[in-house]
Amino acid sequence: MAKLSVKVVVAGRSYPLSVEETEKEKVMNAAADINKAIKLLQDNYAVKDMQDLLAMTALQLASKDGGEKSSEDNNSEILQKIEDDLQALANDMEA
Repeated sequence: MAKLSVKVVVAGRSYPLSVEETEKEKVMNAAADINKAIKLLQDNYAVKDMQDLLAMTALQLASKDGGEKSSEDNNSEILQKIEDDLQALANDMEA
């Protein structure tokens, strides 16, 4: 897989990165999400220090990701319960 050189801008600073071709869009989307979160915090709070905004954004995005993981775990449990119920129903129909 070929590596690409990309420049990612986060909080007004440019960062050169080497990424796999398949990861480029994911990295660019992540940078865009970070910048959007920073902009929202700037608009809603009287915080001017970029380091504070980055820290708040990191906490916000990290807690969001944690919530999605537990949601995925919950979905897996629900799907497993449905599979078990369908299997039990199939077994009842065979009997």
